[in-house]
Amino acid sequence: MPDRKTALITGASFGIGMEFARIFAREGYSLVLVARSADKLRQVASELEKAYGTLSLILATDLTDPGASAYVLDQTTRAGIRVDVLVNNAGFGQYGLFAENDLEECLRQIQLNVTTLTHLTRLYLPAMIERKNGGILNVASTAAFQPGPLMAVYFATKAYVLHLSEALSNELKGTGVTVTCLCPGATATEFHKRAKATGQRLLRMGSMDARTVAEDGYRALMAGKPVVISGFKNWLVAQSVRVSPRSLVTAIARKIQEP
Repeated sequence: MPDRKTALITGASFGIGMEFARIFAREGYSLVLVARSADKLRQVASELEKAYGTLSLILATDLTDPGASAYVLDQTTRAGIRVDVLVNNAGFGQYGLFAENDLEECLRQIQLNVTTLTHLTRLYLPAMIERKNGGILNVASTAAFQPGPLMAVYFATKAYVLHLSEALSNELKGTGVTVTCLCPGATATEFHKRAKATGQRLLRMGSMDARTVAEDGYRALMAGKPVVISGFKNWLVAQSVRVSPRSLVTAIARKIQEP
């Protein structure tokens, strides 16, 4: 690949991840695109090469596999790629009562949303610190700010992502490396279909466009902001959660999750 900056993006085959790929390509980055579907990744890579002359390394792998993070590092190392920006976007949710949800699906959710994100961050961060340059963008959610009955594991994983990102942002001050946490609200992607949560009250309150969310995240990353909440309405809701009684917050979260 040419000697220019490279962004590694997980969950790059659709939704917010695909929009991140388009934005980084537009800004002159080479790309490492990671997702399960090789066909979808090839389509994205082809589109970006035609539009921007972008070169992409495609890594079709299931990031719920515990060995996937090491595989991604191995492939970028073999290709001689220096990852300047890591975008931990891949994640999924699961709708329903925790006691009735499929256990394996719960554990895969934690593996992807928490463990893989942590693993990739730890694998690529030391080299960024050594170079005194780099950025990590972790995609959480406004779900990170409160408990979420009917999507209990998902909300809990996103709280982890938010707290980890804020802590690392503080630890890395003065190193030349930044960590930013993007917290979108409901967004028009395949997320709710995958989670089997298309009937939620939440969705009737409106969804943001994936491109708008990704642009917000990119600008915050470039500015070195620790946290960005995409959308003014979502920002207001997140702020109100901080000063409201926890029992009320949880009850309201349950209400908007219901069909």
